[in-house]
This record gives sequence, C-alpha cells and structure tokens, in this order.
Amino acid sequence: MPGALKEASLRVFAIAAALLLFGVFVWFAGASPLEVWVILFKGAFGDWFSWQNTLQRAAPLMLTALCVAIPARAGLVIIGGEGALVLGGLACAALPYVLPLPANALGSLALCIAGALAGALWIVLAGWLRQYRGINETISSLLLAYVAIGLFKHLVEGALRDPASLNKPATRSLAEGLGIGGIGGSDVHWGLVIGIAACLVSGLWLRATASGFAVRVVGGNPRTAQLVGLPASRLILAACGLGGACAGVAGAVEVAAVHTNANASLIAGYGYAGILVSFIARHNPVAVIPVAILFGGFGAAGSLLQRRVGLPDASVLVLQGMAFVLILASEGLRMVDWKKLLKSRAPAAPEPHLRKEPV
Repeated sequence: MPGALKEASLRVFAIAAALLLFGVFVWFAGASPLEVWVILFKGAFGDWFSWQNTLQRAAPLMLTALCVAIPARAGLVIIGGEGALVLGGLACAALPYVLPLPANALGSLALCIAGALAGALWIVLAGWLRQYRGINETISSLLLAYVAIGLFKHLVEGALRDPASLNKPATRSLAEGLGIGGIGGSDVHWGLVIGIAACLVSGLWLRATASGFAVRVVGGNPRTAQLVGLPASRLILAACGLGGACAGVAGAVEVAAVHTNANASLIAGYGYAGILVSFIARHNPVAVIPVAILFGGFGAAGSLLQRRVGLPDASVLVLQGMAFVLILASEGLRMVDWKKLLKSRAPAAPEPHLRKEPV
C-alpha cells in the first residue's frame, strides 16, 4: 500500500508540475495563468455539457491506452495505436460495402468486430516482427502507424470515396440503424461503456486468470518464463492482438457514434494521447479509466481556451507533452528512498570535545 501511494503521489506531482509549467507558457503568450487554469477546469468539468464533451473524448482514450497497456504487461512498448484506430474505423466504414448488414444492434456489433479484427492484425504484425525478425516493436509500431494512415487516406480518397463528398473526401455514411447512439438521450455515446468494460475486463484478466498471469511473467521475467516452459511468443502475440483490438474498436466507435463515416477527422491523435494515458496509469487497465477522463477533459477545454483567452485550440497538446515528459522524468524518482536520503542530508550533530589527558 505505501508503494502504491508513492506511485500515485509521483503521478499527481508530475501533473501538477505540468500545469504550473503550462501556466508559465501561457503567461509568456500574454494570458493569465490563473484564468487559464480556471477555464481548463470549467471546460472539462464545469457543467453537464462539459462533462458530456469530456466523457465523449475519454472513450477512445481508454481503448487506445489499452493498446499500450496490455502489450506493456508482456514486456513490449507498442506506440502504434493511432494506426490500429484508423484502420479499425476504415474497416467499420468499409464493411457495408461488401456485406449487407441489418440496421440494428447486430449490425453495430458486426461493425465493432470488423474494427477489432483490423486493429488486432495490425498490432500483431508489430509483435510478429519483434519475435521472429528481431525488429524493435517501438519503432515498427510507430512506422506502421504512418503506413496505416497513408493506406487510410488512399482508400478514403480513392476506391471508397463517396462521390457526394466534394471538399472533404469521405466514405458513404452508415445507415441510421447502424449508428451507436447516446446513453439516455445524452451526447455521451455507448463507446464510453465499451471502454470502461474493456478496462475492467482487461484488469481482471491480467490479475485473476492463469493466462493473464503468464503474460505478466513473460513481461516481468522472460528468463523465468523460459525456464517454466511458457509459450512466450504466443502470449506476446495474444497481448498485441488484444491491445490492437481495443484500438480498432475505438476507431469503429468513432465512426459509428461520432462521424458516421470515415474521413480525415478520424485522425485526431487519440492513439498518441493513449500512450500518455497508459504511462500515467503505469499500464494498469483499471487506472486507465480516471486518467483518460482527466485528459479527455483537457482536450474538451481546448476550444474554450480559444474562445475565452485567444489561445490556439492545440495549446492543450503542449500541456499533454509537458505532462508526458514529467511523467517519464518521475520514473527516475520512483526508486528513491526519501527517508534515507533526508537522513543523509541532515547535518550531523557536533561531537563533544574531549580533552586529552597527559599520560
């Protein structure tokens, strides 16, 4: 418990330091730091409208964070969730081109499955390159994300383009019955429920099942996994597939619940923001939920900063970047024994002067 408290306090300290640095940044831009902090809070959590916007943005962040968190428990650093997301959205939008789907919940489920398969196959490719070709998974997953974005643009602007989309190339819109609606008539779509359920199920799987324990053994101590005969390659590919499936579902949900078709707006950086969310949560699927809501709130407040203070909408990306750097820096403080360090820094008590007696 003290260790968990220390971990949480380091994360809170890093986010607070990022907010302070962001205040200095906006001060140089001619804005009041205090006003910016208040607007950030109000834009994220000030009223029900802000909460809806925050939760709507948090849903894809939860799923793309799992694309980093699950492979990380197997010892991999996968940062290509953006590619899995856009391909998941593309598969969701392209499925009605090849299959007639019922305009009901079954059709929506088929769209999510198509997105999950596309995302899973893309991230499994990065895992396969690492296990069987020795290519670093961090580099390969990042480069594959750019390949996926290029493939997405090629198909959306070419073979799958709706002739009615003139200025902004897009695929044909989904049938009304295939869309994922809001919860209770609100703007918060059911993708939030999918994201929370995916985080809880992933956390339970890693903690309470034999296969999840085996994945953690492979990631924590590969030598032990080899000695006990665990199928390391199979487990690593399974972790990559599950993480990629989550990011693919995020893309499918964005198409079915927000955009209704695949277009350039799908490339919104949720996959890259998911990296930050996962690292702040220390790759704990359950801890991903509150962190995703927090950073969804930062993203929701961006437009309010632009209207109220005149800062660019993308200024919240500076805040996210500062938080990411400080989170990585806090890793170096995680193993410090502060009590021992403070004791060593404390001034030593003066020794009493002993008078030397003659022999």
